[in-house]
Amino acid sequence: MAETATGPRIAPLEPPYEPELEAMLRKWMPPGSEMEPLALFRTLALHDDLMSRMRPLGAGILGHGRVDPRDREIVIHRTCARSGAEYEWGVHAVAFAEAVGLTKEQIAATATGAADDPAWSENDALLVRLADDLHEGCGVSDELWSALAARYTPTTSCSSW
Repeated sequence: MAETATGPRIAPLEPPYEPELEAMLRKWMPPGSEMEPLALFRTLALHDDLMSRMRPLGAGILGHGRVDPRDREIVIHRTCARSGAEYEWGVHAVAFAEAVGLTKEQIAATATGAADDPAWSENDALLVRLADDLHEGCGVSDELWSALAARYTPTTSCSSW
């Protein structure tokens, strides 16, 4: 078996940053965040062309306004937890969970609970089930799809709820 690195194979940039890079890294963080820019972002910053392309992609995925940010975070947290993506789960737990109104119990339930966990409302449970169905079977059952379709439409936006 091959040995694996104990640290990052590509080390992220460390401060101090050039002012232009500092400004770009700050744009990737939640508004007003005092946290150090994430290692993921500081690693992407090693390749300026890639970095310049990733920010619009991330903004498009996270900032389009079609899915309520709280719903989005439940699905992201659960998907990360089920996939073993500890780093990404932690990033969202620290940077986004509280801001979108997830409680400590709900954050924990994304990693260790089930859809029927008492931390979840009926609608929240649908989102947990969605992430679980996709993780376990790469699809969504007809029953779950119908329940989700009753809440969401292809043109749903946050402002219409």
